[in-house]
Amino acid sequence: MLLHARRLARLAVSARYDRRVGRVVVALSSGLEIAFKPHDAQGLESARPAQLAKIEISPSGLGLHFPELDADLYLPALLHGFLGTRQWMASAMGKAGEQAASEQKAAAARANGRLGGRPRKARPLEAA
Repeated sequence: MLLHARRLARLAVSARYDRRVGRVVVALSSGLEIAFKPHDAQGLESARPAQLAKIEISPSGLGLHFPELDADLYLPALLHGFLGTRQWMASAMGKAGEQAASEQKAAAARANGRLGGRPRKARPLEAA
């Protein structure tokens, strides 16, 4: 009985796009609400607000469907912080890592610059 009650606490009862804050807001049967930025979810990354206006909840309460985008999200995965497939998430994390700015990264770049920077690529020898 307890396991069944836990499952019910994780069902979507409503979903909407809040233009004011730029997030998809999902209300759960437990009374909690979760919100996320559409560009952080696979299939929604380039969606316009008009395409996010209509969100359908699956009959099971475990899925969200965006008919304008033909995109689906699985609620249990959202609750675990997975906004896409493993491959998509790895790609998104890699992009974020490239843009990460930390004091350590800046110090390493300065030190490398003092050493002359990145070595130049060797030019191919010209044919005689």
